[in-house]
Amino acid sequence: MAKIDLGGNQVTTYGELPAMEEKAPHFELIKSDLSVATLEEFKGKRVIMNIFPSIDTGVCATSVRNFNEKASTLDNTVVLCISRDLPFAQRRFVNDEGLENVINLSDFRDRNFGKDYGVEMMDGAFEGLLSRAVIVLDENGHVIHSQQVPKIQDEPDYLAALKTLL
Repeated sequence: MAKIDLGGNQVTTYGELPAMEEKAPHFELIKSDLSVATLEEFKGKRVIMNIFPSIDTGVCATSVRNFNEKASTLDNTVVLCISRDLPFAQRRFVNDEGLENVINLSDFRDRNFGKDYGVEMMDGAFEGLLSRAVIVLDENGHVIHSQQVPKIQDEPDYLAALKTLL
C-alpha cells in the first residue's frame, strides 16, 4: 500500500503501482461514448497513463493539458487520462479545452482499475477516487516508468515520464 499526502493527512491506496518491467494488468475502462476500452486496444503503441482523482480539480486539469501538449510530438504514443469521473464530464472538459491528443477513460463502472493498478484511495476525504500517478508502458504493455505522486496536490513529473519515451 502506498501512503500519500492529501491536504496534510496521510491516505492509503490499495496495493502498489505495477512493478517496473511487469506486464500491465488488463483493464476495461469506459470511453466518452460509453463503449469499453481495454489495454489490448493499445498493443503496439507506447502508453502514458495519466491517473488522477477528478478532472474538475485544478491540478488534475493541468496534468491533462500538459500531457496533451507535451506528448503530441511523440511518435506511436497515446495518452490515457484515467479517473472515476463520469465520461460526460471528461468529454465536456476535453471539448471545452479543445484537447485532441489525450483519451479520457473512466473507471466508474466496474471500479477494478483502481485496485488492480494500486491507485484507489481507501481512506480520507477522497476515499474511492484514484490517486495521482503516472505509468508509462512500452509497445508490449510492460511498465517502463511509474510515479505515485506523494502529495495529491502536486503535479506529476512530466519530464521523467516523457524521457522514457525519447
